Amino acid sequence: MRLSQLFFATLRDDPADVEMPSARLLLRAGYIRQLGSGLYSLLPLGFRVTRRVEQVVREEMDRIGSQEMEMPVVHPAEVWKESGRYFKIGPEMARFKDRGDRDMVIAMTHEEVVALLTRDIVKSYRQLPMMVYHFQTKFRDEPRSRGGLIRVREFVMKDAYSLDRDEAGLDRSYRLQYGAYERIFRRLGLDAIAVGADVGIMGGSGAHEFMVLNRFGEDTLVICDACGFADNQQIAVVGKPDPEPEEALPMEDVETPSATTIDALATFLGIPRSKTAKAAFFVTGEGRFVVAIVRGDHDVNETKLVNVLKARGGLRPATVEEIRARGMEAGYGSPLGARDAVVVVDELVVRSPNLVAGANRVGWHVKNVNVPRDYTPDHVAEITNAREGDPCPTCGQPVSLRQGIEVGNIFKLGTDFSIAFGSSYLGEDGVARPVVMGSYGIGLGRNVACIVEAHHDEKGIAWPDEVAPYAAHLVTIGANRDASIAELGERLHALAAEAGRDILYDDRDESPGVKLTDAELLGMPWILTISPRSIAAGGVEVTRRATGERSTVPVETVEGWLRDGFEVPEPAPA
Repeated sequence: MRLSQLFFATLRDDPADVEMPSARLLLRAGYIRQLGSGLYSLLPLGFRVTRRVEQVVREEMDRIGSQEMEMPVVHPAEVWKESGRYFKIGPEMARFKDRGDRDMVIAMTHEEVVALLTRDIVKSYRQLPMMVYHFQTKFRDEPRSRGGLIRVREFVMKDAYSLDRDEAGLDRSYRLQYGAYERIFRRLGLDAIAVGADVGIMGGSGAHEFMVLNRFGEDTLVICDACGFADNQQIAVVGKPDPEPEEALPMEDVETPSATTIDALATFLGIPRSKTAKAAFFVTGEGRFVVAIVRGDHDVNETKLVNVLKARGGLRPATVEEIRARGMEAGYGSPLGARDAVVVVDELVVRSPNLVAGANRVGWHVKNVNVPRDYTPDHVAEITNAREGDPCPTCGQPVSLRQGIEVGNIFKLGTDFSIAFGSSYLGEDGVARPVVMGSYGIGLGRNVACIVEAHHDEKGIAWPDEVAPYAAHLVTIGANRDASIAELGERLHALAAEAGRDILYDDRDESPGVKLTDAELLGMPWILTISPRSIAAGGVEVTRRATGERSTVPVETVEGWLRDGFEVPEPAPA
């Protein structure tokens, strides 16, 4: 490919309001362009990288016996209503009516379709196990797109599905997918770790997310370096030491002017935050008003709270008016005297005696509040976020919190979808049983971005060989003044094309500085530079983009690489 004919343009300055290196470099180097919020075009270079990532994923899916297919991106809404997820998912699902006034959705994932196909195709235990997968466009109307390709509204995902006779079969399929994911991310040049995860709208009995550590990541991971424990903070349950025992004391009102936060309250009363009770107010998607109580030195974990409540449509913060309508006061709130509210109390609050809680009057709190003596919760559960330094639930050593970006996920769905759609098979004994399902997803664009996050420097991208859009970037310097340089460049480009080894050839009439800067920005694994200096030194200057190591190689050697495959030995420093 001649750079003079490539549909791309580089940007000399960093795009405004772009934080993540991957977004900045993919835009600057002409790999992607933004159309709207969370909507990106893949330009030819970006498309080639994505196809290379797709091929790695395809090879590893095929390796474990998964069969590639394709399913529609637009679904009749009845399919999602039948599974129940149409009513559980909020505005992130795109809904519309077709010309026949039928409700339709743009797919976020394809469990429903696979369950329907399974009902139609799988009849006997002899057909199981099976695994299928496809690459398909997905749409999720994210409220806040960010990070270039990291969080978008439209994207291509590989989603795979396993079909098994029983839980033991699901465990086997899950292990196969787990191993395939490890190989995929290793080949992509990503140091991904598997963490326990919330099942969310997928349901089922368990899930793992594959994460790459990154300071820009939206997920907080709870990691123990001592034993290897790793969970998403959404589900992580860590050790909580027992509070010191105390005799329960009578409640006592105390004036606390302007103490609307836990820190202000603790400072005013001269007590640790662990002696206070923190109230958080929410409304579920179905309209239930919720009061969540945690100890003042902890924070509410909304994912755990949603799971306790089995809340459809998630949670939103309650308004001041909604709080007051139920007899409570923001900043001074507690369940004392509350009405028409679902009260969820963290288990540590129940074990902590004589806490200071809100009096539901402006400027007042109540000392010595004890649960369940002073109010009765509807639910007692573990609903807090793990904190830096908390005891690991496995070995007791302190955990650390790290930010991560999800690059893949795997779910044990079980029989939820197959029962909903009547997807069953006849066992050896002639008895019908529901097919046991698993679901496994990888977002292609997100992985492209994470590869750039892991493989770049101050000059630009440094693609790993496995996913680079071109194996090499051929640059001629001084070709407009020296016909032999132009001739050699054309000959090497033609030789690579004839051998099916497509390389990127910068044949533009640009200055050496522009050409070399672009070569480093675009990030092909090898840069081949033909210049008067390289010719004088005996051939072509070969630079390993990732390390900057360079050496001068005879033209005949470079011709052999281009003809037989670009298996270039690491050059010794010049």
